Formats: sequence, structure tokens, C-alpha cells
Amino acid sequence: MSSHPQKKPVVLIAEELSPATVDALGPDFEIRHCNGADRAELLPALADVDAILIRSATKVDAEAIAAANRLRVVARAGVGLDNVDVSAATKAGVMVVNAPTSNIVTAAELACGLLVATARNIPQANTALKNGEWKRSKYTGVELSEKILGVVGLGRIGVLVAQRMSAFGMKVVAYDPYVQPARAAQMGVKLLTLDELLEVADFITVHLPKTPETLGLIGDEALHKVKPTVRIVNAARGGIVDEEALYSALKEGRVAGAGLDVYAKEPCTDSPLFELDQVVCTPHLGASTDEAQEKAGIAVARSVRLALAGELVPDAVNVQGGVIAEDVKPGLPLAERLGRIFTALAGEVAVRLDVEVYGEITQHDVKVLELSALKGVFEDVVDETVSYVNAPLFAQERGVEVRLTTSSESPDHRNVITVRGTLGDGEEVAISGTLVGPKHIQKIVAVGDYDVDLALADHMVVLRYEDRPGVVGTVGRILGEAGLNIAGMQVARAEEGGEALAVLTVDDTVPQSVLTELATEVGATSARSVNLA
Repeated sequence: MSSHPQKKPVVLIAEELSPATVDALGPDFEIRHCNGADRAELLPALADVDAILIRSATKVDAEAIAAANRLRVVARAGVGLDNVDVSAATKAGVMVVNAPTSNIVTAAELACGLLVATARNIPQANTALKNGEWKRSKYTGVELSEKILGVVGLGRIGVLVAQRMSAFGMKVVAYDPYVQPARAAQMGVKLLTLDELLEVADFITVHLPKTPETLGLIGDEALHKVKPTVRIVNAARGGIVDEEALYSALKEGRVAGAGLDVYAKEPCTDSPLFELDQVVCTPHLGASTDEAQEKAGIAVARSVRLALAGELVPDAVNVQGGVIAEDVKPGLPLAERLGRIFTALAGEVAVRLDVEVYGEITQHDVKVLELSALKGVFEDVVDETVSYVNAPLFAQERGVEVRLTTSSESPDHRNVITVRGTLGDGEEVAISGTLVGPKHIQKIVAVGDYDVDLALADHMVVLRYEDRPGVVGTVGRILGEAGLNIAGMQVARAEEGGEALAVLTVDDTVPQSVLTELATEVGATSARSVNLA
């Protein structure tokens, strides 16, 4: 890449994606297309691409990742990642992104549709009538109003279903070991154990992720605890409701009906369940709306843009840090700039690096601030784009021990971020910053043990020297003669006549020759310039 700075990054679109996806990528990329389902076409096409966009038909496995020596991002325009080898990607330093929220409304609406369809036999009656049969009495249904809906899994989709079915006059109970009862109560949902839910529910809808713990959760044992009038909907993941056990329960009259959108093995076209008239089934349509496809494509296109620019990608699945709280986001650029200033002041890579976060922000997960600082530390050290995925790898390669320290105590400012490092010779370098006011103005509040109060700027000079009169005048004169305007300056000292520290913000880059002259004239023990532009 570095030898072709003018070359646009290559994005390979391996499956049919909405035109809005391509629009969202913008004009900065060379866009290529291939049929990702055809391995013979896919593998050679991966040779020189920076990013690949896929849906569910393309397998990005270890072989594909090995064939793509320039690959930086795998983007799945959808929710699941069954077709991506995330661990192989992580080992190769390749970011994997998906669109985790693109289909939540769509999936919730389909679950609601299946609930209504199973209650009122809509598809069966439709088929009969189209076959010339008027069967009113055969397809008598049940009302949803006043019935108990058991939501198994109160995540984002489960909550949307609960809200929508409450509007039908249903009483909602839920099982979810990871949700606090108070949080559920706020939504008008009563939390129960799974056994309690199975016993009282008139309708059950499943909204859990597929894990070893949830596989077969609604199995033979569970289906012996339910009311014989219960109707069960699974529009989440195939296998959470055991299909054989469900078939037996329906045949034996222990379950009245079922609505299924997902199956243990897909595509599924010949399940014994399909023979039963009281089963409503759809071919995994949970994410199949124009809106969901569009949202997914646009979301991953945005992630690809961010990733190839080395920015934070909130939807990356193989980045430490997870979901970023709104209060933490403004701190990301500050932490990154502090990391860059640290490297400029240290002039080398630290043996140990501490990222310290103080203040009320620490009530959130601030792991991502450590990644931000690390990204800044290596930004000017390596010649490739530093991302939130590969920054920890650069630290590892260089034997840098990285620690994150947090404390809710922050005596002077609401929040402070410090990047502190121990260098090879035992010297310690530290820089602290904060955000001020509604506009989040970035300020430096300390350099090492010296307190300062200066708006952070793209161009700075940090000098250490023996405290004596006339230094400020000398610095002003030298910079003035060089045509450099001083925007701000602060001098800090521990004691009169001891070591002093001067931090200057200037309007332009300070050339090395001017820095050397400054150091010589004021007898500086250290003179460093910082250029963040």
C-alpha cells in the first residue's frame, strides 16, 4: 500500500447488495464484484483486496483469509457470522464487522406475524380457500387478548415483541437470566424462571442467541411442562426449539400449534413438521425486508469506511471493548491524541504503558479508551494504518506491557485520561488530558508531575530546563524570528530555581532546526515538538 499512495483501497462485493450500500461506501474505493459462493472465483479475487462485503452465501474461512494477503476487513451485511472464521481473521489482524441491529425490527415483526398466524390459522385457511374449500369451522382460532405471552430471551428483539404484543392486550412474562427484574418491570414484563414460564404461558416466543447452553433449551423435557393449548414461535435461531421433540408434542396434542422461521439445518425443505396442519412455517425470513437489507448494507459500508481509515468501528466483533457508551465516545479522540503526544515526548516505545482513566466516566466500560490511546501511541511508530484491532498486536510484538487503571475519584476535573509509560532506561513519561464544556474542548492538564492548563493543539513544543529569568523572552524571540506564532504558553515548576517545564501551542510545525536552537539557547534538558496534524 505504502508504495502506491494514490491507489484506492479495493472493496470486493461478493454477493448481491443494495445500491444504497455502494452509495454508502462513497467514491474513495475501487469496487469489484464476484460470486462469493463460487470458490474458484472467490479465492483468486481475494488476492489484492482490502475489504470484502458478504451476506450468507460466501464462506470467509481460514483458506479465504490466507488467500487475501492485503485483507483488512470482512463485512457481513447481516447479523449472524456462521460463515466467517472469526478466530482465523483475528490471528491475521483482519477486522470482522457485521450489522447487529439491522434486522431487530424486522425479526420482531415476523415473530408477531407468526404469533397472529398461529392463533388464527391464517396461512392454512388461505391455502384451503385457494383450493376451493370454504372451511370456517375447521379454522376457528383463539384470541391473543388477555392471554399470557412467554418471551424466552429479553434482548433487543424480545423487548420489541413484548412491546408490540402488549398492544394486543397480552400479559407478558419473560425468562432471561441476564436481565435484572427491575429493568423488566419498567417494561411491564414479569421475570419468571423457565419452568414457571413454561407452565403459565399460552404463547411462547423464543429470542435467544444460539449457544451451547441454549441449544435444545425448548426440548422434550420442557415440552412436557407446557399447557396443551400453547402455541410456540421460533424466529430466532434453529435448534433452540428441538424439532423432533416439537413434532412429538404436536402429534400427541401436548402443544396446539407452532410458528417456525428457523431450522436446525438450513435450507430445510422436508421436515416432518411441514406435514402438520397446525404448523405455520416460513423459510428464514427474519431479516428479509427491503428495509433490513438496506440498513445492513449501509451499516457495514460505514464500518468498512471507518476501518480502512483506521478509525474506531463500533460494530467490529473481534475488537475488545464491545458496545461503547455515549458518554465514553467523546473521550476516544482525546485518548488517541494523548497517545500520539506520549510517543512524541517519549521518542521511543515504552516498556510498560499505563492508560489511567479517572472520574465519573468510569461507571461505563472504558476498555475502548485503552485501545484508543494505544492506537495513538503507534500511529506515528508503524508505517501501516493502525486500527483498534491491530494496535494491541503492535504492542505485543514490541513487548509492551499494557495496563488499564480506572478510578471514579477525580479531584480537579470530571474526567481525566492519562497515558503514562516507563521507558527502557526507567524514565517515566506521562501526559494527562480532559474534555471541557458542552463542545468537549480537549485540554492538557498535566505533563508528568507538572500541572498545566492548555487547550490541546495540532502543533506543540515541550521544553524542560533549569528555572531562571529570561527564558520565556528567549523562546518568544526565537519562534518570532522563525515566523511561528505562539497560540498559548504555560510554564510550570516544582520549586523556584528547580526544573521548569514549558508547554507551547503554536500555529505551525516547528522545524527541527528551530527546536535545536531553542534547546541550545535556553539550556533545555529536553526539547520535543508534537505534530498531530
